[in-house]
Amino acid sequence: MGSLMQSEQEMEKKPVGIRFLERIKGSKLSYNAYQAIVLIVTFLAYASYHAARKTTSIVKSALDPQSPDTGLNSLLLRFTSYRSAGKEQDDGGWAPFNGPNGTVLLGEIDVAFLAVYAFGMYFAGHLGDRMNLRIFLTVGMIGTGLFTSLFGVGYWANVHSFYYFLIMQMLAGLFQSSGWPSVVAVVGNWFNKKKRGLIMGIWNAHTSVGNITGSLIAAAMLRYGWGWSFVVPGVVIVLVGLVNFAFLPVNPETVGAERDEDVVGSSEKIGDSVNVPLLLSSSDSETDDKKRPVGFIEAWRIPGVAPFALCLFFAKLVAYTFLYWLPFYVSHTAIEGEYLSDETAGNLSTMFDVGGVVGGIMAGYISDRIGARAITAASFMYCSIPALFFYRSYGHVSLLANASLMFLTGMLVNGPYALITTAVSADLGTHSSLKGNSRALATVTAIIDGTGSVGAAVGPLLTGYISSRSSWTAVFTMLMGAAFVAGLLLTRLVMAEVATKIAESRPSESVCRSPVDHQGLVLEV
Repeated sequence: MGSLMQSEQEMEKKPVGIRFLERIKGSKLSYNAYQAIVLIVTFLAYASYHAARKTTSIVKSALDPQSPDTGLNSLLLRFTSYRSAGKEQDDGGWAPFNGPNGTVLLGEIDVAFLAVYAFGMYFAGHLGDRMNLRIFLTVGMIGTGLFTSLFGVGYWANVHSFYYFLIMQMLAGLFQSSGWPSVVAVVGNWFNKKKRGLIMGIWNAHTSVGNITGSLIAAAMLRYGWGWSFVVPGVVIVLVGLVNFAFLPVNPETVGAERDEDVVGSSEKIGDSVNVPLLLSSSDSETDDKKRPVGFIEAWRIPGVAPFALCLFFAKLVAYTFLYWLPFYVSHTAIEGEYLSDETAGNLSTMFDVGGVVGGIMAGYISDRIGARAITAASFMYCSIPALFFYRSYGHVSLLANASLMFLTGMLVNGPYALITTAVSADLGTHSSLKGNSRALATVTAIIDGTGSVGAAVGPLLTGYISSRSSWTAVFTMLMGAAFVAGLLLTRLVMAEVATKIAESRPSESVCRSPVDHQGLVLEV
């Protein structure tokens, strides 16, 4: 009778979608089935975040046809001639963005979104570790969908107030900040470190899938009026949010799933003088500590969080500069003596994203194989420096050379970016100093990606300033310097990993003296 009551209580804790699947199956879901559900649901969730985020760059050409083409919106100029009866939209765009300072206003909206998103990330991680992540993520997705749609409602409501659009975009950015800490924390709860780099590298393709999907949806809707380009992605993320609420299992404990033996973790060494497991099995006396959420300052003090967060600041600075400026740069660079059309430049620029997907998977796989996250991330960043140089110097030779060098640059720039925001964040969120406490994943992830998002806002701003007052050569010099600093920030962790590899190569040396987590994360103390 007691076991029956316990089983019923366990069922009540499970999401309604999981209960439905188990009733159909007639038995409990396996651990592998739960892992598959987690990967699929979180993939769809964050892809929908990026789809909603991409909309603004696509619609810029409709709001201000005179704005420089800094995104895939350059493909959509043919749609801006659309006229709608009774609406104040024509070939001249949409007030207030079609005025002489329209480009500046659109830029201010971008900066406001990125700033609120970056700083909101810190608070989102703090809240995420203190709430049910399934509910927290669902609220974030519904809020994002609501304010993304309300931005588009300005089309039918004939709104021409800049502050209306600014506030809608800032609120959308605030709710979007809940997404990344939540999905990484959930995936980190379900996958151990042994294959986390490869799995999360593949899973991280949701960014590119979301960007492409958002671009296609926004482009298709523009012919019916730019408002639909916001409303449809907004509705999509709300629907995916409901799927998340129905099916997402936050961790194995909440659904009574039995962990595989290798998930609990093995003997892992961290730090130059520390030799404790990354995922410790705690005694009953530590139960209260495991339930206590980690504070913001305490999370910053976890060995490795600060250097990886600062490294991501510079890595994202480089990556987002390409995201916002690459199509514009390509269309204003003579390739084989000719300038490409906006459409061709936009199509060509997607090679950077394709390279990024490959780079993310490669970085995750390599870091798993060699058991060294810091060496992998730093190596990619250092290798991106000559790639950036060659792209600037020889990208004009031919379309093939441009596409190949762009692919290589995207692979080397986005590889460490993907690795740090996924596997490294999950590793640090389960660091041994937490004594088995799993309620730090969202906070640690938020600190790392929030710091990186500040760099994402700074990079495009610096690029606009430098390119207008100096040259694109100066811009690429700035990007190469940022990549160098990103790698330099991991120097101490790299040295510890190298020392560990040397020690492990000597049979006489005791493994217990190794200063590195052999599954892939060296951390200083």
